[in-house]
Amino acid sequence: MVYLTGDTHGELDRFKDGGMRRAGKGDFVVVLGDFGFVWDGSKAEQKNLDWLRKRPYTILFLDGSHENYDLLEQYPTEERFGGLVQPLGGNVYHVCRGSVLELEGKKYLCFGGAESPDKEEREVHVNWWPQEMPSDEEYARCEAALEANGWQVDYVLTHDAPSKFLDFSVLAEGENNRLHLFLDKVVMKTIYEKWFFGCHHKDVQLSTKSRCLLRCSEHRREEAVVEEKITKKDCRAQSFFVTQFIVPALSNICST
Repeated sequence: MVYLTGDTHGELDRFKDGGMRRAGKGDFVVVLGDFGFVWDGSKAEQKNLDWLRKRPYTILFLDGSHENYDLLEQYPTEERFGGLVQPLGGNVYHVCRGSVLELEGKKYLCFGGAESPDKEEREVHVNWWPQEMPSDEEYARCEAALEANGWQVDYVLTHDAPSKFLDFSVLAEGENNRLHLFLDKVVMKTIYEKWFFGCHHKDVQLSTKSRCLLRCSEHRREEAVVEEKITKKDCRAQSFFVTQFIVPALSNICST
């Protein structure tokens, strides 16, 4: 099964929550940016990473506007899950921008990055990195990956969102930047089922095809999620509660 969650900001609470007990070997947990466990390289941070590396499920994370890109860029890249990733050891992987991953038989376009609204108040390469915004190469990689897939995927996962999602919504703030406009292009040209993003620390269903996922450590409540389980004998829909908005990304979950 594939689970999605919003920004974790270096906090283990999300992964220790009871709602994650159902995630096990063979499952994927995707963090939609601001992972936060590659920040200062401290012993405490390494201890947290070691704990994450030992989880039975695979952790995939997009980057956001609160990552230490100088540290992150020290990890090598490799092709895995159908796209380009950086293995951080164990079962933890950073998903490079523009990768189309194949998970549970579905295709996920992944594109991290966002612009810090308070970057003028931060210090370059200390608590702010210009690499938070995508490069020309990363935009090109994304377009090439989409072109190779006929501009069709099952799901789009990003940290920030297209301006078309943000404008005139409860998430509207500041001016649009190049990333917003690029994602607008992706919206217009790509055939997809649903688009999930983080960044805004809210849980908002903008439409039947787009949703902002909450930074769960700030708001603790339960949401009913419908999961369709397909067994060898029959097909039947079951409802269950998933805490802290760690939600299945797939509308159809196959289990045998």
